[in-house]
Amino acid sequence: MAEIGLDAITIEYASIEDAKKMSGLRLVLGNYAVPGPWREACKGLFYVKNIPYTPVVAASLDGNDTALREWTAQSSAPVAIWNDEPPRSKWFEQLALAERLEPSPPLIPNNIEDRMRMFGYCNEICGESGYAWSKRLMMVHSMLTNPDVDDGTKAFWAGFGNKYGYSPEAAEAAPERMATIVGSLASQLEQQKTEGSRFFIGNQLSALDIYWATFAALVQPLPEDQCPMATAFRSFYVTTEPVVVAALTPALLEHRDFIYQEYLELPIVF
Repeated sequence: MAEIGLDAITIEYASIEDAKKMSGLRLVLGNYAVPGPWREACKGLFYVKNIPYTPVVAASLDGNDTALREWTAQSSAPVAIWNDEPPRSKWFEQLALAERLEPSPPLIPNNIEDRMRMFGYCNEICGESGYAWSKRLMMVHSMLTNPDVDDGTKAFWAGFGNKYGYSPEAAEAAPERMATIVGSLASQLEQQKTEGSRFFIGNQLSALDIYWATFAALVQPLPEDQCPMATAFRSFYVTTEPVVVAALTPALLEHRDFIYQEYLELPIVF
């Protein structure tokens, strides 16, 4: 077991070699002290349901980790592995596993209309070409177009951008797409408020509340005492594009705070 983390509260991670010999739930998480949204959301699903797991560290997430590829057939984190079942690297697979392992509290609405609405919004946040995808394109673009960034760093970001189909045109369209999604979430939350609910869907916590709370870090991370992330990344995570800032209502950040304070782990650990 090895302790990792920079400028943050750390947790103990098993190596992939050791984790492969274990049973139960194992979560492969990136070995970096920043609130990666897919990582934090995955952790949050199992935390809310009080499902214990073994954190597992990958040597790298740049496609060069042979052990991770051999075990999970891909090179990204997070990955959820339950006993000898196939690894689950997609957000919706991880949510389905959490629901199966511990049905209470339910994070997927029983009502079909609510369920369709929730999965639609979750996909807009987590899915390809969605909110977080757009933010990644913006991050890549900012690095590749920065004259002060050295060639080695640009090469890394160019490779990272390939995962997201980066092009200057896609990056330039990303803020508007991100803002549209944020604006729709704000409208949904406001509608729920008029109906007397503190949640995005129905009258109880759903996966959408967890995904928004954790993915909100891509516009504004929680304060240092709650999210002691690697200092150099904090400003990088903050979204300053005017169209996105205009769409981000105070209510959305208040909802993030409410979900973290009532349901998720604080401070965030890496």
